[in-house]
Amino acid sequence: MKVTWIFDVISPFAYLNFKQLPQLPGPVEVEHMPVLFAGLLNHFGQKGPAEIDSKRRFTYRFALWRARKMGISMRMPPNHPFNPIMALRLIIAAGCTRPAIERVLDAVFLHGKDVADSGVIAELAHALGVADPAAALQAPAVKQKLRDNTDWAIQRGAFGVPSLIIDDEIFWGHDAFEMAADFIRDRAQFDDADMRAIDALPVGVTRIR
Repeated sequence: MKVTWIFDVISPFAYLNFKQLPQLPGPVEVEHMPVLFAGLLNHFGQKGPAEIDSKRRFTYRFALWRARKMGISMRMPPNHPFNPIMALRLIIAAGCTRPAIERVLDAVFLHGKDVADSGVIAELAHALGVADPAAALQAPAVKQKLRDNTDWAIQRGAFGVPSLIIDDEIFWGHDAFEMAADFIRDRAQFDDADMRAIDALPVGVTRIR
């Protein structure tokens, strides 16, 4: 079974979710797909958690609390949100491998580094074997790959990160991990009458904008 994991290094929950991925019931093939979270927000007309002051505080506190509950060391970067473009491109330039993703996510949320800083990116590039990061991160193919990944996620209805996409189903957030694992084990439990009724549940009222 193929599972696509979409993520942006800006998300502390991507860091937590990444640590969960080895626990997916097998056999599964996980495709790691970096996307630009801002692109999803723009497409669906949403605000990010950090754009609402009270939600921003809660989100960061919740992430730290969850990390502690999961037994995962975590440290927030010096500022958040930050520009993740260079870090995402670096992951792509490094082959989008699990070790490359782990190195970058750990830099942000384990060591608390600012990956919007070109010096930090240069250090990470050296560790990942990207010889000329200035050129690699500006390569048209690398830029296009990030755009294509984001467009792919949008076309499938993905609205947030991290998300696991399995066929036509989206499992959003690290806290939906168990739901995704159950779906892999037994899809029938997601295809009963109550689950099917949700697909046709009428909208009772719409918000006036």
